[in-house]
Amino acid sequence: MKQCLISDLQLIKQLIPQRSPMIMVDALLEYDSTSALVGFTITKKNIFVQGSCLSAAGLIEHMAQSVALHKGYAYYLNNQPTPMGYIGAIKQIEIYQLPEIGIVLKTHINIIQEFLEVTLVRIETYLGGTCICQGEMKTVLAK
Repeated sequence: MKQCLISDLQLIKQLIPQRSPMIMVDALLEYDSTSALVGFTITKKNIFVQGSCLSAAGLIEHMAQSVALHKGYAYYLNNQPTPMGYIGAIKQIEIYQLPEIGIVLKTHINIIQEFLEVTLVRIETYLGGTCICQGEMKTVLAK
């Protein structure tokens, strides 16, 4: 996997279709055509924080945006505009722990299959060396 180390939020914003206050990724740590490692630091001003933890909905949105960042970077490398897309299906998401404010999440995505504008992705989110959620997601690019 090629290391990118993109942590410039302005560039991240160019690579994903989401806008504030919905940005749930802040670093592309590693990248290749079928996988990525994405980072995200949870802050107390995040709209998905409930009490002192990121909600389950926030974790799922982070997972989806990790996929969007991977796709957006692929388009960026090919000098194409960031595509718009949406979650087509969520399959077997398991959440073991809700992360607290200040935590840095690292999310691994691995593309299982791509067909036309539909991508099936395996996603695992880690807090340190511990997997706190995992599952599969289908994303669809809007034309």
